[in-house]
Amino acid sequence: MKWGRNRQSDQVEDRRSQPGGGGLPTGGGRRVGGKGIGLGTIVIALVAGWIFGINPMTILGALGGGDFSPLPQTQTAPAPTRQPTDDMGQFVAAVLGGTEDVWSEIFRQGGSEYRKPRLVLFRGATPTACGTGQSAMGPFYCPGDEKVYIDLSFYDTLRRELGAPGDFAQAYVIAHEVGHHVQNLLGITDKMEQMRGRVSQREYNALSVRLELQADCFAGIWAHHNHKTQAILEPGDVDEALNAAAAIGDDALQRKSQGQIVPDSFTHGTSAQRQRWFHTGLEHGQVSLCDTFSARSL
Repeated sequence: MKWGRNRQSDQVEDRRSQPGGGGLPTGGGRRVGGKGIGLGTIVIALVAGWIFGINPMTILGALGGGDFSPLPQTQTAPAPTRQPTDDMGQFVAAVLGGTEDVWSEIFRQGGSEYRKPRLVLFRGATPTACGTGQSAMGPFYCPGDEKVYIDLSFYDTLRRELGAPGDFAQAYVIAHEVGHHVQNLLGITDKMEQMRGRVSQREYNALSVRLELQADCFAGIWAHHNHKTQAILEPGDVDEALNAAAAIGDDALQRKSQGQIVPDSFTHGTSAQRQRWFHTGLEHGQVSLCDTFSARSL
């Protein structure tokens, strides 16, 4: 991937040098639905978090039997103003810059203005408007503060444990989370939250699958337009992204972790579905074709 052709975003918060990855929120331990989070629940949630989920705290909420409630007195340390100077930090800033340029133009053509998300680099744990973010949860987007959170050690997990190496696979992770930000700006995230408690867990899981597949499609839209303007793709890049999509499909992860698949518990889609929707966005670059909620077949 020729990521150096992108301008680097100035929306990156580098908290990696701060103690605890950026500090911890006040207000006590993490609780979901009034229940404490036991080790067994966390282990399950961590596996699910590897699927590039919307918000890992939402996963914990479902597993804990209730809605996730953010801690009331979260205090986030001021964001450093300096840009990352290491190679991986600059890579992230360049990918984020590419997403900003693509989505700003798409929103402009639609008659509105794109509000850029911030991307937080951290180590270990860091405060968020959605509670304490932890590296083991994998990358996630918090709609409460409109920030994407990434501990870059996740890329080691992606390569070594999930079998998905390559810089374009890493860029796909960022583009997917930015896709959740786009959904937030479009009001889709709010509509999903309104459905919580109104439908069964099985039905909510099915809606979650459509949400995640749409974020995959949005990631494909970024790749389509960023390559069109900056020629960022090299031979093998698309295969890297499709390989990553296959590795983190619900069916693949369940088969790997428990030896069997349970379709009713899917929250992100199968390997084939994730590949299909990413490729739809990549091939056509049209938001209208990413309407997974109206699609009869995923």
